[in-house]
Amino acid sequence: MTPTPVSTQHQQPTPAPAPAPGPALPDTGLDVVTGAFSYSGRAIAAALTDAGRRVRTLTAHPGRAPQGSSVETRPLDFDDQLGLVASLEGVTTLYNTYWVRFAHARIDHELAVANSRTLFWAAKRAGVQRIVHVSITHPSVDSPWPYFRGKALVERALAESEVSYAVLRPAVLFGGDGVLLNNIAWLLRHVPIFAVGGRGDYRIRGIHVDDLAQLCLGQGAQRDDSVTDAVGPERPSFVELVASIRDVIGSHARIVPVPGAAVPLLSRLVGLALHDVLLTRDEYEAMAAGLADTEGPATGTTALSEWLVAHRDDLGRHYANELQRHF
Repeated sequence: MTPTPVSTQHQQPTPAPAPAPGPALPDTGLDVVTGAFSYSGRAIAAALTDAGRRVRTLTAHPGRAPQGSSVETRPLDFDDQLGLVASLEGVTTLYNTYWVRFAHARIDHELAVANSRTLFWAAKRAGVQRIVHVSITHPSVDSPWPYFRGKALVERALAESEVSYAVLRPAVLFGGDGVLLNNIAWLLRHVPIFAVGGRGDYRIRGIHVDDLAQLCLGQGAQRDDSVTDAVGPERPSFVELVASIRDVIGSHARIVPVPGAAVPLLSRLVGLALHDVLLTRDEYEAMAAGLADTEGPATGTTALSEWLVAHRDDLGRHYANELQRHF
């Protein structure tokens, strides 16, 4: 497959000159995190709490709040626009992690874009001072993959919201209860053969979820609009990453190259057995096209190789089911 050229820049009309800045608004000490009981949202909420901030979350899963949590919970209901405005009033910074990984039932990327626009509108109307938005590396409105196209459209909507913003673009997250590396390790512990599409030489530029959280807090304290790739110091090829996981956990699975076109089918078959979505065709094709890598400087400090060694005993002990987590 020939990768479609993508742009790592905003693809949007040249904005009109910004009005002269008014007086800085006082910091209320209150921030909102979408999905503070999910993966990246949990790390951001924890970092904010550690920094002495009050945290409110907008979530579709209020039952996931840990017992005794100090995080105030409000519903993430995109059909209740006035309710969203009320939940965002008095907030200094909105940290937005809302997105959908893949289409499922009535939820797809087009709906996620519309929901994001609704959220930004509510933030503007409520007087939120800053939005820190978690995106993805290489978004493009011309992308053949709905995930990357949708992410670009959300970035455009954010730039048009007239709220001060920062965009952080991770490729792959690891650490905490992340899914990707854990499930690779789980498979390596349970199957004799692990299939890798093609030569597996496409690179993965992962960032630790806590490093992402610290980047978010740093950007939350700024006021200039910005876009930053959120990436760690290492960028192994995919086959190198799988081999590293295999070696640190002591697996004897063989890593076998297969035609790239076979990977989505194999992933679907394994996913059916696990009642989950393991890897979509779009995810594999985008990864093989190099979209999980960047050439820029590291903005996270945690080395993936060192993290793997430190977590060799617990990595992949339990399978993380994406459908159960989100749907």
